[in-house]
Amino acid sequence: MIDSNETDTDTQSTDQRTMNYGKEKVAVYRTYANPLEGVRTIPESSFDGRDNILFGLEVRVQFEGEEFLPSFSEADNSKVVATDSMKNFVLHQAGEYEGATAEGFLHFVGKEFLDTYSHVEAVKMSATEYPFDERLVPGEDGVEPSDLVFRASDDESAFGEIYLERDDDRIEFKEQTSGVTGIELIKVKDNSFTGYVQDEYTTLPEREDRALYISLDIFWTYDEPKDALGEEPQRYVPAEQVRDIAQVVFHEVDSNSIQDLIYQIGLRVLERYPELESVSFEANNRTWIEVRDDLEGDARVFREPPRPTGYQQFSMDHSDLEEQ
Repeated sequence: MIDSNETDTDTQSTDQRTMNYGKEKVAVYRTYANPLEGVRTIPESSFDGRDNILFGLEVRVQFEGEEFLPSFSEADNSKVVATDSMKNFVLHQAGEYEGATAEGFLHFVGKEFLDTYSHVEAVKMSATEYPFDERLVPGEDGVEPSDLVFRASDDESAFGEIYLERDDDRIEFKEQTSGVTGIELIKVKDNSFTGYVQDEYTTLPEREDRALYISLDIFWTYDEPKDALGEEPQRYVPAEQVRDIAQVVFHEVDSNSIQDLIYQIGLRVLERYPELESVSFEANNRTWIEVRDDLEGDARVFREPPRPTGYQQFSMDHSDLEEQ
């Protein structure tokens, strides 16, 4: 952002100008990165680390700085770092990174960018993890995970975003967001939706028990952004564990709405990780439509829901936990 104390009206109008550029969808893959070890375990998850034999990310880079204005206003590219160069920079640094987390990699590359290009005032780096599943193969003790063959997965993905800003001769770690995206969960019964507003626009029947299908993105911030880097594994919150908390709470709670469900998930996340500042959600209701309930027991037949679909956004912090 441009920041000026001038009193000229034209200059003042640029104070909060949006001005950045960068490269997105940079696919980078690294084999045999350093493993993530020493993370704490929690009751809801068996996750205790990852070997990082295959470490893949889709990266987005954003540069900010006052010296980029001439490239917009005067077609002067003398300060422009080509976005193709950004891509090559990210790919090269994947071989230099000695950490074990997506957030750590983003911080490492962002700092290298600012060290290399002194006219860049700030850099925002974000990435979505490419998930890979181990494949089972015969071993000495029966079927076991291969350390060579993996399957590209469509499952949920870890997410990270960091913002670094230059302050004179220092680089400050200003903001971070971590997350897990693309969670899709279906609970076949023990979900209700009742007590909502009934008026002339209401056609949806109340459900004392329904199958519930949700998609869910969960994001979190730390009190100390540096904890996101994974350099102190006991203070790092793995996306795999947050995913597992979500599915365990979904299993345990007979919720009366998706809003209630995500609130209960948030409470559990904040309870498990006191180092977090906040947790936030975006949920989408993909619940199937029941077409037959005349079968024996709990059996039902469903169809896909029509568009449009409902969604929920919500954020929480430790004050919510203290109120319980």
